[in-house]
Amino acid sequence: MEGGAALSGEKAEATASYTYWVREASTDAAPLPVPKKIDPADLCEQPNQAHLGSAWNRAGTWEEKNLNKWATDRIKELIVSMESLEFTGGKAEIAEVTRCSGDAFLVIVRNKKRAGYTYELTLKVKGEWHIGEEKKNIKGHIDVPEFSFGELDELEIQVKLSEEKDVSPQDKQRIIHDIKLFLQPLREKLLQFEEELKSR
Repeated sequence: MEGGAALSGEKAEATASYTYWVREASTDAAPLPVPKKIDPADLCEQPNQAHLGSAWNRAGTWEEKNLNKWATDRIKELIVSMESLEFTGGKAEIAEVTRCSGDAFLVIVRNKKRAGYTYELTLKVKGEWHIGEEKKNIKGHIDVPEFSFGELDELEIQVKLSEEKDVSPQDKQRIIHDIKLFLQPLREKLLQFEEELKSR
């Protein structure tokens, strides 16, 4: 009786066994893949599909390039090249870019190029204004709060003058108003930067 029970248990195990993939090739299995050396001539015959980005990313799936150094140097170069402005009571120029911080990048997604950046600037300004009977050298700076790709229409600047004695509040307001006229040429230089960034 016990022997019969053990025998029926073995039969149950045999019918409930698991099936698994066997590496040994059987008669109805597909043949194993065989490595084939790529001939340079075969590569030349393939259709030449235009793709963006690196050679390793032929499908153009996702690739991001950091362009911070190029962008920072180029923004400084463009701004310093701005011409001085002349006003009814004086003239001024951008003397130096004292702060240029931010990020610039180029992303390739699905074989399409997308550029972007976010920056903040501080520009040193110096100029001469007729105040009363004399010319006075005035210094100050322009702060450009955060600006981004495609948002230059909303660009804003804030002007602060260095502490100047013997300059009335009314004259200071006139000078600040004059310096704010740098907004349009600054916007034009940054638009040029955007176009150059897109073409990289």
